[in-house]
Amino acid sequence: MKKILAIIAIACIGFAMPSQAQVKFGLKGGLNLTALSVDGVDKNLSNKTGFYVGPTVKFTVPVVGLSFDASALYDQRSAKIKGTDETIKAQSIQIPINIRYGVGLSSLVNVFAFAGPQFGFNIGDKSKTLSDITENVKGWTLKSSNLSANIGIGATVLSKLQITANYNFQLGKTGDVTTVEGAASTIFSDSKLKTNSWQLGLGYYF
Repeated sequence: MKKILAIIAIACIGFAMPSQAQVKFGLKGGLNLTALSVDGVDKNLSNKTGFYVGPTVKFTVPVVGLSFDASALYDQRSAKIKGTDETIKAQSIQIPINIRYGVGLSSLVNVFAFAGPQFGFNIGDKSKTLSDITENVKGWTLKSSNLSANIGIGATVLSKLQITANYNFQLGKTGDVTTVEGAASTIFSDSKLKTNSWQLGLGYYF
């Protein structure tokens, strides 16, 4: 269902673009400063830095300050379970679609704010059961797809080089972590897993 929504969203933007729209293609990449959270077991997780990279396209419409962008990004986020060599790693294709509003500070620099939905599709490991129960963590399962949103700011220099900073937050859970209820118990339950992330990015438009 979410794949269909992503295709529809991209198609709607394409049809909404008037013939006067300026289109630029480019590449972007950056760091994921993952703020991974799991209900009840956050203290056992050590967040790590990941990255994203991929092609992007920007549509500038004949409305002052208004533009759109869409990207197809390989995205990696991870967190280490403390006291072990085990890592929860999420690898996915992320499709962010943002609306942007910019203001030109000079003929050289434009600053902008942006926000929009992001559709994610898992391409890495979807589940793993740990060989031994670690603390109160037994294993984890990631969803095949997820929906998140972006909000951030950026600047474009010489109409080509782009710098951005944003927060990507999940609108639902990314997956589940199986936990043990009580030290002397073998009762398992699933805690919600979310891979929110602060992102720093650099892009170049041709």
